Amino acid sequence: MQYGFLSLVPPLLTIVLALVTKNVFISLFIGILTGSFVLNAFAPLVSINAGLYAIVDSMSGSNVIIIASCLIVGAVIHLMERSGGIEGFVNVVVKNKGVIRTKRGANLFTWLLGLAVFTSGSLSCMVTGAVSRPVNDALKVPHEKSAFLVHTTSTPWCVLFPFSGWLASMAGYLVSGGVSEGESVAMLFKSLPFNFYCILAILMALFVSLTQKDFGPMAAAEKRAAKTEQLDEPGHGSVENVQAASSNVKPRACNLLVPVGVLIVTIFATLIGTGWAQAETAVQIPVIREICRAGVAITKGAGMQALLWAVVLSLLTILIMTIFQKVFTVDQAISEMFKGMSHMLPIAFILLFGFTMGTVVKGLDTGSYLSYLFQKLLSPALLPALTFLIAMLISFATGTSMGTMAIMAVISLPMATQMGVSIPLVAGAMYGGSIFGDHCSPISDTTIMTCSTTGCDIIDHVKTQAPYCVSIAVVSFVMYVIFGFVL
Repeated sequence: MQYGFLSLVPPLLTIVLALVTKNVFISLFIGILTGSFVLNAFAPLVSINAGLYAIVDSMSGSNVIIIASCLIVGAVIHLMERSGGIEGFVNVVVKNKGVIRTKRGANLFTWLLGLAVFTSGSLSCMVTGAVSRPVNDALKVPHEKSAFLVHTTSTPWCVLFPFSGWLASMAGYLVSGGVSEGESVAMLFKSLPFNFYCILAILMALFVSLTQKDFGPMAAAEKRAAKTEQLDEPGHGSVENVQAASSNVKPRACNLLVPVGVLIVTIFATLIGTGWAQAETAVQIPVIREICRAGVAITKGAGMQALLWAVVLSLLTILIMTIFQKVFTVDQAISEMFKGMSHMLPIAFILLFGFTMGTVVKGLDTGSYLSYLFQKLLSPALLPALTFLIAMLISFATGTSMGTMAIMAVISLPMATQMGVSIPLVAGAMYGGSIFGDHCSPISDTTIMTCSTTGCDIIDHVKTQAPYCVSIAVVSFVMYVIFGFVL
């Protein structure tokens, strides 16, 4: 906490600038440089150099995989669209007596698909957004609504249904907070019913999908789409709108279904393959044992490796299909591939800057300083509510749920033990508050990825879903106050 109040300036400045200027790219860059100045005692040349190198250093490990996957997904979507895949899929699913005929159906399809992809928040944003977008666009669902449904069924659901890498991480945070290793997993599952924010967020998304009742800016977006058929605010949208298929190209649903099928199968195959050695089951019946072991392996597999293999094989599939169908020559297919990637370049750079901002905030130790400020307010009955509030503020300012959980676990859980407060209740508050920022912050990586696949402008997404998220957070806070006095 050596930087004190100054540690709050870069993330808060970034968020304020993003909301005021509506330009996340510039806001993140200014935030990175501001943080670098604080970290380097305001020495001009040293600070600028350190800031630039921080951006370069962020291009490593899983960050590179996520950015590369984002670019490749852009290429896959573009090739599917240009080869008639999206038009063909829409004809099957929406038109020609398709199974989805209304906005309500499109919303429910998006909601259910988001729940089905539960292994990773980032993966869910990319797969759910890419697959549901043609249906939502065809039925004139505004991009703001699509983004809300995709984002809400990603990380919030991964935390509530943690049968993936989240299980080990979340249990690990409990251990770091003083829970014994033997009890950590059981304690994690005991905390899930107390994760009010995530539960209410999932139910809110289902409610608005079923009732088609919206309020605030989201209602205005729905009215705009119904009246003008414009899916974004004029001049907005994170990526280039879907273009028409190449002239004289026959609509083929297989040009969407096959690459998406390859994407999904590869994800699960890679997860099972990489997690198989670690998977154990007590079931003895041969066939059922292998099925159960495969299910366990999915929860232990390498998510980033699965994502990389999936998008690469999906890209190769659509490239080969378009060439063999003579939609494109080899040179044309490669040219179209790069065009698709170019649509995602702004998002890729925002992701890169977002990762760098996370590193800067970690160096400033912003989370610890915020926790220190609120510790004096903590009392036994209010501990769950204030844990939730502090986690919300840290996660919103930093844009990271995992980092917030790591900070809050070592502060709130030992205090809960000392004060005799319910550990599951405090843990649920910690998890829910941490997800709030991941869900709402304009500098969160899942916010950026959601917008990249749904086509929604980042600020429009934040602005339209904020009333929902804040309402859910207020209700959750009140519930933590009540349960803090009752339990």
